[in-house]
Amino acid sequence: MSIIVIGFVTLDGIMTDPTASEGTPLGGWALRHGREAIDGDKFRLGRTLDDGVLLFGRTTWQIFSRLWPGREGPFAARMNAAPKLVASRTLSGTDTAAWSNSRILEGDVIDVVKHEPRDVVVIGSLSIVHRLMAEDLIDE
Repeated sequence: MSIIVIGFVTLDGIMTDPTASEGTPLGGWALRHGREAIDGDKFRLGRTLDDGVLLFGRTTWQIFSRLWPGREGPFAARMNAAPKLVASRTLSGTDTAAWSNSRILEGDVIDVVKHEPRDVVVIGSLSIVHRLMAEDLIDE
């Protein structure tokens, strides 16, 4: 099992609102040169998406759950089919119906990750990344 983190981050460490979906004043910095720069399996996660699990914090999951279900193509099909764990204290199990194969993580995120037999991919979700870093659990 490996833990892989994917984060769109600027050279000065900013991760906030890379797609402008949150409406922040400086949002949209990741897509200024077009969506093509990040569309598709640029991260070579094909097999990992087939056999692993995606782990999201609530905010990132909510953003992705509005974007991905409507996308088409091989990479979108894999993202939509992949199992997804959502770390949230405010969402309920019925809230996750917006994006297929999503479920609320039960228990502490660190305990769940330590016992997860599949590869775990974290996209964005900075609070989760910080917790995983503190436990020295990130492999890539």
